[in-house]
Amino acid sequence: MTSESNFMTTIFFKFLHLAAAIVWIGGMAFMLWFLRPVATTQLQAAQRAPLMAGVMGRFFPAVWLCIALLMGTGTLMLLTLGMKSAPLGWHLMLGIGLLMFAVFGHLYFGPFKHLKRAITVTDWPEAGRRLGQIQGLVKLNFVLSWLAIAAVFFLH
Repeated sequence: MTSESNFMTTIFFKFLHLAAAIVWIGGMAFMLWFLRPVATTQLQAAQRAPLMAGVMGRFFPAVWLCIALLMGTGTLMLLTLGMKSAPLGWHLMLGIGLLMFAVFGHLYFGPFKHLKRAITVTDWPEAGRRLGQIQGLVKLNFVLSWLAIAAVFFLH
């Protein structure tokens, strides 16, 4: 590969990496600050829980795609540069990213799975409890995402 094609490949990977992060972080922000507060104030549990589960059911496949893109592009960029040459911020982003992926996996296969089950059997108190767990995990990942971004920007 020529130097110019390496540069273009790196730019393309960075673009995909950034796009995946924007989609995931934007979706978390939408859920935390816009959808859930309005749903909580305007809907009863029997309407709120299915709405939230439906929105998450549409959003979570995109999150899985974002995780694949983040892992793939991040790994390729790290390998291209070399782990020893990568700035500290990149190493921190990798570690934080892996933690975020684990948190999301837990959210998806734990509380989200139980939320859907509670909705199926119309157990609204349990659905509400699971929505609360999901909100806490989303808040955690939202904070972690900004820590990862800060690490890359401020730790060279």
